[in-house]
Amino acid sequence: MNDDDACGVMEAQYIRRHHRHHPNHNQCTSAVFKNVRAPVPLVWSLVRRFDQPQKYKPFVSRCVVKGDLGIGSVREVNVKSGLPATTSTERLELLDDEEHILGIRIVGGDHRLKNYSSIMTVHPKVIDGRPGTLVIESFVVDVPNGNTKDETCYFVKALIRCNLKSLADVSERMAVQGQTEPLEK
Repeated sequence: MNDDDACGVMEAQYIRRHHRHHPNHNQCTSAVFKNVRAPVPLVWSLVRRFDQPQKYKPFVSRCVVKGDLGIGSVREVNVKSGLPATTSTERLELLDDEEHILGIRIVGGDHRLKNYSSIMTVHPKVIDGRPGTLVIESFVVDVPNGNTKDETCYFVKALIRCNLKSLADVSERMAVQGQTEPLEK
């Protein structure tokens, strides 16, 4: 387990407060943590862009949003080759700019992530004496036929880790370049 997987007292409090999933018997749930050496406003400016996940998600090649960018809006995401999917249809469930919470639900696509729902939160954290960010992403998803809960959680957590590593890389690069103001909403 690395530092990004560690769940301390603060992380546990954030999980209890914001990451409430109620899995049934054929679902798995978990959370992934990532420390980012960039300030919260910069990281949140990337996370909150439901219409532009490709800004930091490396497996997204294209995203088209149907409707306005409010709760209930739907995006059609094209997935890059290399994954067992080409499309995903996702609905914005929660967007809280004050608490820095993003919630999405997958409602369609040619993949095996059925009844997938995730919550992503962004929290201030001092890292190496500087303003940084703790990002937490939790999820619940059905376990596909032929797979175990452990296999399903392992796969989803690997995808999330990849996305959060990319989010950290992009955010930290922007911070070093002096782009500390949030991107336009």
